[in-house]
Amino acid sequence: MAQGPAGNWDEVSITGAIIRGFFQEFADSLRLDVAIAGAGPSGLTAARYLAREGFRVAVFERNLYVGGGIWGGGMLFPRVVVQEEAAPLFEEIGVRLKPVEDDLYLADAVEAVSRSTAAAIEAGARIWVGMGVEDLVLREKDRVSGVVLNWMAVERAGLHVDPLAVHARVVIDATGHEAEVTRTLQRKVPGLRLDTPSGEVVGERPMWSQVAEATLVENTTEVHPGLIVAGMAAGAVHGSYRMGAIFGGMLLSGRKAAALAAQICRGEG
Repeated sequence: MAQGPAGNWDEVSITGAIIRGFFQEFADSLRLDVAIAGAGPSGLTAARYLAREGFRVAVFERNLYVGGGIWGGGMLFPRVVVQEEAAPLFEEIGVRLKPVEDDLYLADAVEAVSRSTAAAIEAGARIWVGMGVEDLVLREKDRVSGVVLNWMAVERAGLHVDPLAVHARVVIDATGHEAEVTRTLQRKVPGLRLDTPSGEVVGERPMWSQVAEATLVENTTEVHPGLIVAGMAAGAVHGSYRMGAIFGGMLLSGRKAAALAAQICRGEG
C-alpha cells in the first residue's frame, strides 16, 4: 500500500524554489566587476582568483557543462598534462598530480574540472550555464562595459528572441579557439583595431606545444578598453600556435587575466 505524503511540499513547491532562487541570484549578477565569457580552464581560474579578492564576478557558459576541453583529455583519454610552473595552481585546489617526465605532471580530467569549478564557486564566483555571450555593451568612447546574453537553446533553435544585458567594468573573453567575443566586437565596430600587433583576430596556427605554452601568458592582454583575452582566445587573437592536451598555460593565463582585471577595477590599469 502506498505511503502518504512525507511533508507539506508538492510539485509547485519545487517549481517555486527553483524560480525564486534563480531570479534572486541572477538579479544580483546584473552589475558586476568582471564578466567572464566561457567556463573553461582559463575562465574558471580567472573567476576563482577574482572572487577570492572580493570582486563581483560571474561566468557565462553557453553550454550546459563547464570545463571546456578538459573533459575529453587527449583524444577522449580523460587525462591532461600541466608543466611544473603551473602545477601549483592545480595543487592549491586539491587536484592530485602524478609526475611523469621532463617536468610534466598528469591530472585526472574529471577531477580537474570538478575541483576547478567548486573552487571558483566557493571563492564567491557565480557560474551560469546555458547562457551565451552574443554581443557586448559599449560605453564611454566605445569602452566595453558589459555583455549581452541569450540562451543557448534560443541560439540553436534560430528563434528571434531579444537578449538581456549585464553591465561589468571588465569583460574577459575566455571562449576558446574561436575567440567569439572579440570577433563579435571587431565585426560590429567598423574600422576597430585591437591593441595587438596585427590589430585584428589572426586565428590559431597549427600545433606547436612548447611555443604555444611559452607565449600564452604573454598574449593574455587587454585588447580593447575593458576587454581582456585569456586562454585559447588569447592564442587565437594573437595568432599563436595550439598546444593540445597540456593545460598549464591555460591556468597561468587565467591567473594573469584576473590580475589585469583587478588592476582595471582598482583604477590602476
